[in-house]
Amino acid sequence: MSAPSEFSTLMMAVLAILIVATVVAQFLKLKLGAENDVIENLIARINAWWGMVALLALAMLGGKAGVVILFALLSFAGLREFLTLTAKRRADHWALVISFFVILPIQYLLVWSNWYGMYAIFIPVYAFLLLPIVVAVHGDTDGYLTRVAETQWGLMICVFAASHVPALLSLNIPGYEGKNVLLVAFLVVVVQLSDVLQYVWGKLMGKHKIAPRLSPSKTWEGFVGGVASACLVGAGLWWLTPFSPLEAAGMALVITLMGFFGGLVMSAIKRDKGVKDWGHLIAGHGGFIDRLDSVVFSAPIFFHLTRYFWSVA
Repeated sequence: MSAPSEFSTLMMAVLAILIVATVVAQFLKLKLGAENDVIENLIARINAWWGMVALLALAMLGGKAGVVILFALLSFAGLREFLTLTAKRRADHWALVISFFVILPIQYLLVWSNWYGMYAIFIPVYAFLLLPIVVAVHGDTDGYLTRVAETQWGLMICVFAASHVPALLSLNIPGYEGKNVLLVAFLVVVVQLSDVLQYVWGKLMGKHKIAPRLSPSKTWEGFVGGVASACLVGAGLWWLTPFSPLEAAGMALVITLMGFFGGLVMSAIKRDKGVKDWGHLIAGHGGFIDRLDSVVFSAPIFFHLTRYFWSVA
């Protein structure tokens, strides 16, 4: 199959799942009543997924330009959410301006131009060295290390890691030419579905909490059930990728594990800042980072494994 037909098949499957989920949620609402908080939260999540799937589908139909622009905008929104929760002073003004309006667009321009040698080091080397200098020259040392580190960490998570999703489009994989957008679909579908399945398994069977102080809803039963189910889904989606079914299952295992630990890390930061969600722009899902956390932690690993084992320079 060609990339358009494979993408169409995937979208039809996703739409079928969303339709079934919507029907089931409405049935439960009628049966259990509109005042049930769990059902209302479920409906809000499903409604949000309709919007997010439509947005991602439109971006992917736009090819490289659509995916790069979408994730650049998501990085901007995520970085804004992240830095809103951090302590800043007047001396940080130019560091923030440079982060949003210089570093972020340059990173995505480098990804757009396929300049791997530069976008792989631009933020963790050049930006990380520049920002402390910009803040230091203003002479405000109160909380200096914390202020600079929080900005660096925001760039690392929301921009550098996230940019590895559109970077998948630059990989040169023999026999897979013109299909790289399907790698983006595989990554996003498997990681996000793992989150959903962990939630479902946790609600059905969850008894033993993994880290109650960080994320009370995460249980060992939900984790094992969700990851195992996502690996089966990943193996079933091997036809989207240059991987064999076994390789697809292995990649699914790696990215779902990274996604899970990414969620834990971001939960730890939220607890440190005393908030439940990063934002409230997506009904039932919190902020952009609440949806991106698992993807951004898994994207760089997925990118580099694929580049090392399947791509040629």
